[in-house]
Amino acid sequence: MTYAIIETGGKQLKVEPGRFYDIELLHADPDSDYTIDKVLLVNHNDEITVGQPYIDGATVEGTIIQHLRGKKVIVYKMQPKKKTRKKRGHRQELTRFMVNSINMGGSALASEAETTEDTTEEAAVAVPVEVVAE
Repeated sequence: MTYAIIETGGKQLKVEPGRFYDIELLHADPDSDYTIDKVLLVNHNDEITVGQPYIDGATVEGTIIQHLRGKKVIVYKMQPKKKTRKKRGHRQELTRFMVNSINMGGSALASEAETTEDTTEEAAVAVPVEVVAE
């Protein structure tokens, strides 16, 4: 299993090819390709590469699926016995980001196509079952 830990929007996130993630708003058009170069760690076949703080030449490429808004958060401030109350709402702007591949040194370590092929091959393998007659 290949995964990477990236930094985006001030947060760190573990990403795998073929999956989508809701991250802080990226200022790019939907259905466009986007490359994140702030890669902190890459794990490929149990070989771990750690950056200081980032790995040189490592990128995560993906596609922006859509822009959306998160759940509403209510902020309620009250001071008792002072008749002071403030109620505010906030919805975070998010981007749904589909990870296509994890690249290191210009070559793709893992891509979306490889992960879908692996899962279909595992599903196609027949497992023999023993039937015990009682």
